[in-house]
Parts: sequence; C-alpha cells; structure tokens
Amino acid sequence: MPRPSGTPVTEHAYISHLSKDKRLQKIIKGPLDAQEKRKNFPLRLIGAIMSQQLSTKVADVIYARFLALYDNKEPTPQQVAATAPTLLRSIGLSNAKVSYVQNVANFVIAEKLTDARLHKMDDEAVIVCLTKIKGVGRWTVEMLLMWHFHREDVFSIDDLGIQQAMANLYKLDISDKKAFREKMKTISAKWSPYRTHACRYLWQWKDQ
Repeated sequence: MPRPSGTPVTEHAYISHLSKDKRLQKIIKGPLDAQEKRKNFPLRLIGAIMSQQLSTKVADVIYARFLALYDNKEPTPQQVAATAPTLLRSIGLSNAKVSYVQNVANFVIAEKLTDARLHKMDDEAVIVCLTKIKGVGRWTVEMLLMWHFHREDVFSIDDLGIQQAMANLYKLDISDKKAFREKMKTISAKWSPYRTHACRYLWQWKDQ
C-alpha cells in the first residue's frame, strides 16, 4: 500500500519505539502533525528570542508588528541589522531583546551563516555555534533544531513545559532539582533516536 503524501517515513518507527515506554504510550494518540519545511533560520531565531517569557498570544502580536516594519515580508539579516533600535523598541521589545535580535542579525552576516551550512552540522555543533550569540541560549537553539531543522533526537531538559509534563506523567519529585534532572535524562535516553517526537507528545498532552 503506498504511503500517503506528506507522511514522514519514520512515522511508524517513532510511534513503535516510543510506545515501549508504557507511561509515554498512554499519551500517544497517533502520528504527530507533519512539519512544514522552513527557510530563513535567522528569522526563526529572532522570533524565538522575541517570544521568550511571553505568552504565545503576546508573542504573536509582537512578531506581527515586527513583520509590519518590513511591509509584512520576511526581512533579511541585513535589513534587521540596519533597523533603528528605537523602531524595534516601538513594537514592544525590551532594550535587551532589541540588542539580542540585532546580535543575531550581525552574527549571521559576519559568519556568513546559511540554512545549508547549519544543515550539515550535527545538533551539538549547531548549539555551540549559535550560543556564541549574546542573548541566544541552549533552549532557544534546541527549539530551532526541533521546529526549523526538524531534527528528530533533541531533548530540551530546560523546557518548563517538558519538566512539568514529565513530573506529572512519571510522578517525579521536583524538590531536588539535580536528582529530578538526572531522572529526566535517564527516562529520555530510552526515547532516543526520537526524543524530539517524545517532547512534542509531552507538550501536546500538557496543553490538553
């Protein structure tokens, strides 16, 4: 029987692998939505910085205002770098975030970074490269790897949603943070090489 168009090759592989974890199996309700292929990684990184510590609703409003500065077209790093900081502040960004957004643009220009170059790097190499940018932390790059580059085996241990979902699903004690993190690592190691998919199931379950 032919595979439906747009269905990932690994669909059944990740479901059967993750279902070996009986707790996780309870929240797997079928295949995850296929992710669209995206370009312009600097803009995804900028969007992630803008959304830090904000609700999705507020982040979406600020990002829409940001695009409006460029006639609702995706700006190039050169355009972002050339935008006056006062203009970026006017859309609701803090001074720190204005600085971080322009740091991304300037770094990408200076290093001549492209989607193609990053695609050739392994996950850890991408993290090492992009966390050199002031204002870009490991979590932000992990989100980029998951949602932009569609890497299948990323586990974001610092993500609050993942922590809360795992604490609830696996009945973990969060009072000792070090022990809690070690337990998370032990559990998630069994999900490899599909830890990204596991994280997506955990977020989905938590949101429901």
